[in-house]
Amino acid sequence: MTGSSAEEKSTEAGRDFIRDIVQADLAAGRHKEVVTRFPPEPNGYLHIGHAKSICLNFGVAQEFGGRCHLRFDDTNPVKEEQEFIDAIEADVRWLGFDWGTHLYHASDYFQQLYDWAEHLIRNGKAYVDDTPVEEMRAMRGTLTEAGRPSIYRSRSADENLDLFRRMRVGEFPNGARVLRAKIDLKNGNMNLRDPVLYRILHQAHPRTGTTWCIYPNYDFAHGQSDAIEHVTHSICTLEFEDHRPLYDWFLDNLPVPSRPRQYEFARLNITYTVLSKRFLTGLVQQGHVRGWDDPRMPTIAGLRRRGVPAAAIRDFVARIGLARANSVVDIGMLEFSIREHLNRSAERRMAVLRPLKVVIENYPEGQTEQFDVANHPDDPSLGTRKVTFAREIYVEQDDFMEDPPKKFFRLAPGKEVRLRNAYFVTCREVVKGQCGEVVELRCTYDPASRGGASPDGRKVQATLHWVSAAHAVPAEVRLYNPLFKRPDPGAEGDLAADLAPDSLDVLPAALAEPALAQAAPGTTFQFERLGYFAVDPDTRPGRLVFNRTVGLRDSWAKAQKG
Repeated sequence: MTGSSAEEKSTEAGRDFIRDIVQADLAAGRHKEVVTRFPPEPNGYLHIGHAKSICLNFGVAQEFGGRCHLRFDDTNPVKEEQEFIDAIEADVRWLGFDWGTHLYHASDYFQQLYDWAEHLIRNGKAYVDDTPVEEMRAMRGTLTEAGRPSIYRSRSADENLDLFRRMRVGEFPNGARVLRAKIDLKNGNMNLRDPVLYRILHQAHPRTGTTWCIYPNYDFAHGQSDAIEHVTHSICTLEFEDHRPLYDWFLDNLPVPSRPRQYEFARLNITYTVLSKRFLTGLVQQGHVRGWDDPRMPTIAGLRRRGVPAAAIRDFVARIGLARANSVVDIGMLEFSIREHLNRSAERRMAVLRPLKVVIENYPEGQTEQFDVANHPDDPSLGTRKVTFAREIYVEQDDFMEDPPKKFFRLAPGKEVRLRNAYFVTCREVVKGQCGEVVELRCTYDPASRGGASPDGRKVQATLHWVSAAHAVPAEVRLYNPLFKRPDPGAEGDLAADLAPDSLDVLPAALAEPALAQAAPGTTFQFERLGYFAVDPDTRPGRLVFNRTVGLRDSWAKAQKG
């Protein structure tokens, strides 16, 4: 798996060093067809970092008329579950990609891998080692100290073959023996210091059941699986760069049917975000989030539940580009892509998150009227809806101040504002509760301002959203902020200490306009003046639940700086 010395990024718009390599290989006739693969381990849910790899591998295959395989590198049955397999397939499809008939599993190749392990043994390039795990780890040495050979390294090929076959039939308990490659204990690359190829594990596998009680390590299965599938370009992240010499050693010493070439690119890192599957698993298992699809999680399932469009993720991946140098992307770039897509596609609605009652005293009691309101200001094809106005309405608590500062342009005693698509209203009286809290506003309206138009050219400096008290439907709204309070969570060694206490704010008494009553889970709307919100799967008849996908602007970051 030879690496590349190509430029990190092409200057041509929409190109990158991986695509330049592929194009050069095809032009030179090194390959007739491009074959890539996306090879997740089914031990957790995919996250947005995987989305970068998915878009790259499937995208390259599509652009050059090739194919991309979906392969599960399922070599560790202890951590792998069918739930994860199903979720991964759903996520890849949701992102807009399809593997067709090319769905594979490393477990499909267990017999071939086992035969190749025997091949190494017969050629004196692998041996069975009985050394305890901790002692073996210590004997591998350090970056400045060479490894020491195991006393079992000199076993004969016949003895190793006998022991390995007895391992295969289940004669020994877990951890009693391993099969190691015999490479170079003095090599500066720790991966080449006689790595473990097989370990004993009496554990049923999700696909092969109890057929096997020894399993290949990931490094032994990964590259050979690529070779079996005739993958031409094995594209992976930079942490596998040091593994490439090991993969090459296997290809050099085994009768593989093809020789894939490995190319590495920088993995995705985002501020205020953790993209380590191990850490994400810990967040789920320790109850810091409500599951893998919690909208605060960077998992594809979490982003989907939050209301993020697949197209926005693809756009984000395209915007950040591809390079070989690690860097950190500001979370604002992801939010920008989300807003760009939702601004074009999301229908507009009105909802009040923290209701404050308003009584319009000069509006006739019992009277209602309806206004035709556009579902999208820039897309007439989305049509209009009816919005009912009445004497009693609700506005946001944040849109009123009894003693406002100079530049507060919303409701205040004596102040006039516009109600969206309705009328001009002026606050005349403030009603307070027993504890002095504001519970109701008494206002008057200008009948000549119907539809929100100014009857005499006078201007108001604020337009408020609202809902009719008698017609609004109750809703629970969940406001999400980044899960971590610092841009580099875990940098000081304690990831839990960096969890943000205000990552979720649940508003149980929100009110929404009636047009939202039948909204289907997964549908996203722009709540006017508030942001983009998606209907959560927790929604049931009579119970609306919305997740905030993203605000209209980066107000959270500004608040943090403040």
